[in-house]
Amino acid sequence: MGLRFGYGTNGFTHHRLSDVLGVLADLGYDGVALTLDHNHLDPYADDLDRQVATVGQQLAKLGLTVTVETGAPYFLDPWGKHQPTLMSGRPERRVELLRRAVRIAAGLGSPSVQLCSGPTPDDIPEAEAWRRLAAGVGAVLETAEAYGVALAFEPEPHMFVDTIGKCLRLRELLGGHELFGVTLDIGHAHCVEEPSLLDCVDLAAPHLLNVQIEDMVRGVHRHLEFGAGEIDFPPVLAALTDLGHRGLVSVEIQGGALDAPDIARSSLEFLRRAEARSLLAS
Repeated sequence: MGLRFGYGTNGFTHHRLSDVLGVLADLGYDGVALTLDHNHLDPYADDLDRQVATVGQQLAKLGLTVTVETGAPYFLDPWGKHQPTLMSGRPERRVELLRRAVRIAAGLGSPSVQLCSGPTPDDIPEAEAWRRLAAGVGAVLETAEAYGVALAFEPEPHMFVDTIGKCLRLRELLGGHELFGVTLDIGHAHCVEEPSLLDCVDLAAPHLLNVQIEDMVRGVHRHLEFGAGEIDFPPVLAALTDLGHRGLVSVEIQGGALDAPDIARSSLEFLRRAEARSLLAS
């Protein structure tokens, strides 16, 4: 079986969620990376249970799988990007949001919830930041255990945890918890990692839950359409195929919301061509 491609709802911010799902299904995507946000399944909506049931029914009807993501930058603080974090002095709202995301994921049938560390705090020592981060993730893992949902931690450029190595260090601090895994973003890895992309795939492989994909330029954290950056995709897709990755490989191009249907169409066409070339090369 080939790779299973999805698309992130954070690239469809001008669409209703129900319309996003319909467009992606019509284009032939296998799934959706659903970012919980004010306009897409708000975790604090008064009728949240009804919305979750409705979205779950539509996903099933359309044959789409789903992963839940929590990277909406201004969801909790309209002034502070990704604030508060799990390393903040008062992380309770972030912990509660992640717990809600776990419950939503369980209701939708998503096997995992994506999360990231947030920016590096400038007012505490690094050791204290690690302690707070591990404590916060540990608190969310208690809810994850109750619902059987994994946490798929994503390294992000310019954040405290920005590499796979640091993500694996966090896993060690959590005692190697079986419900803690990795979201590998191919563009992020190209942007900041010292190892090659193929080495990054190998490093993440034992704990890989989700993959996000887009083009990018080394050292510049900007999600680009395929072909606009520097990444050679067929070898990366071949590596994911070889390790038997069965989670989604989800396109994440947030800046293309005004042309979202066209970008989603061209992205899937590009990935299918790249996958075909990777299979021919092997």
